Amino acid sequence: MSERFRGGADGDASVTVPSLPRRLRPGDTVALVAPAGPVDPVRLERGTEVLSGLGLRVVHGASILAREGYLAGPDAARAADLQDAWCDPGVAAVICARGGYGTTRLLGLLDWDAMAAAGPKILLGSSDITALHRAFADRLGLATLFGPMPACATISDPEGPEPVTFAHLRDALFEGGTAAPVTGDRVIVPGRAEGRLTGGNLALLAALCGTPYALRGRDRIVLLEDVTEEPYRIDRMVTQLLQAGCLDGAAGIVLGSWVDCGDPLPVLTELLVPLGVPVVAGLPVGHGTPQMAMWLETNVAIVTKSCSVADTFRDSDAAT
Repeated sequence: MSERFRGGADGDASVTVPSLPRRLRPGDTVALVAPAGPVDPVRLERGTEVLSGLGLRVVHGASILAREGYLAGPDAARAADLQDAWCDPGVAAVICARGGYGTTRLLGLLDWDAMAAAGPKILLGSSDITALHRAFADRLGLATLFGPMPACATISDPEGPEPVTFAHLRDALFEGGTAAPVTGDRVIVPGRAEGRLTGGNLALLAALCGTPYALRGRDRIVLLEDVTEEPYRIDRMVTQLLQAGCLDGAAGIVLGSWVDCGDPLPVLTELLVPLGVPVVAGLPVGHGTPQMAMWLETNVAIVTKSCSVADTFRDSDAAT
């Protein structure tokens, strides 16, 4: 297990090396859990079939179809499903069925020592699951996969998974696969930068300011994306990250999707250009279609000449 991170926006994460989980093989067992919002049972069934079609054995958390208002059941049940799946030695990956809201409520309920003892395995999810990505990085020192979820659009639509999304996810998840670089559509600040990828959903990163799991951008490539947020709200949240020191010393910024957010690029440009680091925008990461998968806490390179971000995760780097 890698050395633990020191929490807080001023923590120095640059001296640690993350644990890399073994990627999947046909026949592996994966567990689907719902740590945030309630899951549509029809979409869950479709997503389960998609994963089974990859040769995986799929099991469900005991409370995956529970519902309590805007949450997928009580906090204790959602936390227990997540921890039980993670600590099961027969499970090779824990996959979040969907996002929504509620993941931050679980961070104080998990037995991190027990989860660390379980060793590295894959965590997959995005959107609200950003809170788990940050916590797994800080408490477990683990690389995790930010990508599409099985009970959400792009994977569980009636016509089947969106082909580009599905192919990229498969290459990111499975041994022997090499996920293609993720290409954006706009260079805001030219240049080249390398570093470990961090970040995720902007609203969650803002919500984690002032907690032990706050974003630390120093020497990192920072991913930001969101959905259904007006530009003024994006302004407020990025300003919060800046004022909290979360982006101090960042090596570069990659901007993912901004679905139903109006046009946030003017305010993002205004706020991020003064950092003086390469910034690329329009990467299909976060929400929308297609939706690419990216390994957080692994080294990536921004190449603004091609407006792309390349992942360097190789099987030879991962745990066996």
